[in-house]
Amino acid sequence: MGLDDKIKNQAEDLTGKAKEGTGKATDNEKLEAEGKGDQASSDIKQAGEKVKDAFKH
Repeated sequence: MGLDDKIKNQAEDLTGKAKEGTGKATDNEKLEAEGKGDQASSDIKQAGEKVKDAFKH
């Protein structure tokens, strides 16, 4: 996994957590769902990168 990919995935995860927290605090279900979606997307990308790394070694 390249450093750029790690940083992008971490940023997406943090953005998702922030959206989810803001959505919960403001009772905005759409924003909360977007945040959860961003986090899930980040998790999937990180898992894919780990698989790629495993095959490189």
